[in-house]
Amino acid sequence: MPPPLAPDPRYAEPMDPLPHLRLLQALDLAGTFAFALSGATLAVRARMDLFGVLVLAIVTAVSGGILRDLLIGAVPPASIANWHPIALAAAAGLLCFLRPALPERLRHPVQLFDAAGLGVFAATGAQVALNHGLNLPMSAVLGMVTGIGGGIVRDVLTARVPVVFQAEIYALAALLGATAVVLGHLAALPPALSVPLGAALCLFLRLMALYRGWRLPIAARGTPEDPTG
Repeated sequence: MPPPLAPDPRYAEPMDPLPHLRLLQALDLAGTFAFALSGATLAVRARMDLFGVLVLAIVTAVSGGILRDLLIGAVPPASIANWHPIALAAAAGLLCFLRPALPERLRHPVQLFDAAGLGVFAATGAQVALNHGLNLPMSAVLGMVTGIGGGIVRDVLTARVPVVFQAEIYALAALLGATAVVLGHLAALPPALSVPLGAALCLFLRLMALYRGWRLPIAARGTPEDPTG
């Protein structure tokens, strides 16, 4: 009987319990699938062919995780060393291509799937950074970067202004969700509790921004006499 597969070491810290590793891996796959659905839905709306839909689904799903792993020195990145994330993203893209009406049954499907992926990746990104010994502030920042990375790539490839550069609460939601994970670590909470709470906080803030119009203030334009305006 072959030995069981060992958990991915990039998620581990010394003497880390196996359930913690499995939780991070499961949440990472859930975020991968959600981000892939957002990219694939947008690609279908843009009338891309099958190849374009699959490419946009995959790059949206794995870009944040790849950036995270490169920044903490975990090479090769998990999405490259393991075939599961790319296969899951491709399956999401194929689903949207073959059944484009399914995601459109939701209100704002691109934003909803994106919000789910944002929350999960912000929380797991912060926890992975903590596991690799990063200090608390930079772990929160890396969680935010992990969350927003896929959405930026998706929007750039579809010639849209990335939502992170607009007034909507997006990067701030990811940063606060990641900060919740860091504070949970500081309070000695188990990751099985702090990571889902951080993801839920980010998701809540992002949904409130979508449905209640929560926005950050924008810069005022200069007067006509201002040569820099």
